Amino acid sequence: MSGAALGLEIVFVFFLALFLLHRYGDFKKQHRLVIVGTLLAWYLCFLIVFILPLDVSTTIYNRCKHAAANSSPTESSNITGLYAAATPVPSQHPCFKPWSYIPDGIMPIFWRVVYWTSQFLTWILLPFMQSYARSGGFSITGKIKTALIENAIYYGTYLLIFGAFLIYVAVNPHLHLEWNQLQTIGIAAANTWGLFLLVLLLGYGLVEIPRSYWNGAKRGYLLMKTYFKAAKLMTEKADAEETLEDVMEEVRKVNESIKYNHPLRKCVDTILKKCPVEYQEKMGRNMDDYEDFDEKHNTYPSEKSLVKLHKQVIYSVQRHRRTQVQWQILLEQAFYLEDVAKNETSATCQFVHTFQSPEPENRFIQYFYNPTVEWYWECLLRPWFYRVLAVVLSIFSVIVVWSECTFFSTTPVLSLFAVFIQLAEKTYNYIYIEIACFLSIFFLSICVYSTVFRIRVFNYYYLASHHQTDAYSLLFSGMLFCRLTPPLCLNFLGLTHMDSSISHQNTQPTAYTSIMGSMKVLSFIADGFYIYYPMLVVILCIATYFSLGTRCLNLLGFQQFMGDNDMTSDLVDEGKELIRREKRKRQRQEEGESRRREWKERYGHSREDSTRNRNVHIDPKESNFSDISTNRSASKYTRANNRTERDRIELLQDAEPLDFNAETFTDDPLESESGRYQPGGRYLSMSRSRIFDDV
Repeated sequence: MSGAALGLEIVFVFFLALFLLHRYGDFKKQHRLVIVGTLLAWYLCFLIVFILPLDVSTTIYNRCKHAAANSSPTESSNITGLYAAATPVPSQHPCFKPWSYIPDGIMPIFWRVVYWTSQFLTWILLPFMQSYARSGGFSITGKIKTALIENAIYYGTYLLIFGAFLIYVAVNPHLHLEWNQLQTIGIAAANTWGLFLLVLLLGYGLVEIPRSYWNGAKRGYLLMKTYFKAAKLMTEKADAEETLEDVMEEVRKVNESIKYNHPLRKCVDTILKKCPVEYQEKMGRNMDDYEDFDEKHNTYPSEKSLVKLHKQVIYSVQRHRRTQVQWQILLEQAFYLEDVAKNETSATCQFVHTFQSPEPENRFIQYFYNPTVEWYWECLLRPWFYRVLAVVLSIFSVIVVWSECTFFSTTPVLSLFAVFIQLAEKTYNYIYIEIACFLSIFFLSICVYSTVFRIRVFNYYYLASHHQTDAYSLLFSGMLFCRLTPPLCLNFLGLTHMDSSISHQNTQPTAYTSIMGSMKVLSFIADGFYIYYPMLVVILCIATYFSLGTRCLNLLGFQQFMGDNDMTSDLVDEGKELIRREKRKRQRQEEGESRRREWKERYGHSREDSTRNRNVHIDPKESNFSDISTNRSASKYTRANNRTERDRIELLQDAEPLDFNAETFTDDPLESESGRYQPGGRYLSMSRSRIFDDV
């Protein structure tokens, strides 16, 4: 099994990252380089989280082997006897190899490749790809030029800081830094920036994740929040439609002004390809390509303005499509929550849906997840499951907060993570060590990564599910993951006292910390910032618990869901009315489709049979003439019948005339100019008496 666990986790993490990227990105429409860059960034970050427990168990085994080799035979026998009393030993030596042992020399190379690749992505490649993806250039050279110009300030700032630091080191005679120390300083600077952002996201996730599951057990709360989201999303949807209309109007003007033989016509065609299909058809019908352009009399847009328009088209089309998809998803969620609220009082214990799912469900799922099972799960079991899960997650959050405030204490050991790992280390229970490490770092990762998926910076950064995330947001999420994962792992090793710079023990470090280097080069960071800054997570958790950030956003004009706010109640009522309107619309559509289906099933077969029998006795030569005459006569009588029926309906609707005049009333209702029918005074102004009043 040596190295097999490492290979299995490498494959599993790859498919996990691919699945998440498929949920948020669009493989068919987005550029391949964007997909590959984001997938590589997510994959490397998830890989660090999953492989680190194996590194911890391998390090504990190497420490035990090193201690056993340096100890005397009497001490070794005492260790063996003590270990035999605690747990069965497969051999005389207490330090047996774990099932997931990784041979020496593999982990340092693995961490070095993973870490430096992720740093290259987050600081160099992904920022460049962000600017390249958002550029409106029409050629690869133009996009590269735009990306370089936008990132010149970004790269120049870091080069300026690094150059000033090198000059300071060269001038100061007391400082003599080697290459390894410079490398450590660079790593420390990157991890310091990542730790600063890590504590902010962690403080939010530690409170918000348990609270979201606790509120998920409240049906009324979820339904009100869904109505609130519907009102906000409808506003955003209307804004996206207006923006798209304005941009399409600009495209139409440019399309009509630049003719087929203009040098910039290729740029216009590229812009048209990014427009929705219905707008392309409208613009294509109004094209007069036979007209030549005249540079002397007409003014044409420049290439720079077309680049700007191209960028606006890409952004507006993507935003419009995203709001449309999110609106449909939110409608389904609201309908389902309303169905759950109705079925809670059902006496038959059968879950009844108001609308059937448009997609056919799997037979296997239908067999096991039948209406009875669905009713028990949604109406009885799910709320209690969410409450129990919220309590468990809250306990984990309390453990994390306590350990973040006490992990620097080594005598006595106050960090609960360190206590659990040290207890398992005494018995050399590698399975327990790996499970404890994995659950701990997995919970920390969920708290941090879920916040990355939830936050939204206006419309520039927004991770939307169902393949609605743009390239800029995908690349930005990859940058955040690469910057947050290394300090997250170092923070976890500090909580478990596996980092020698924290535990102050002369023990063999893990392969991950050996790659990071000793932080003793920068003592004010290792002994100050890394120890005391994580304590701020307590303040952030308190602020998140009392929703201080939400209240501040409300004061600034950004509507957030709060139960004790008048604006929230108004938006909830507005969203409720929107959902009710969409529900009635869908009910009418389904009723119309069911009537058409019943009509077709009832009269379609008999009509086809009569038509088939009639065609058998008709001569083929006469069939064409008869069909034409039949169609003409049928269309004529149909028009006449439709007109008569329409007149009858209008007569019934206007039982009380709008402008009745006794002088214009006639016994013959058809007595009007040009034989036009006047239903109850509707066409009173066209009567003969009014026309000839002046004569």
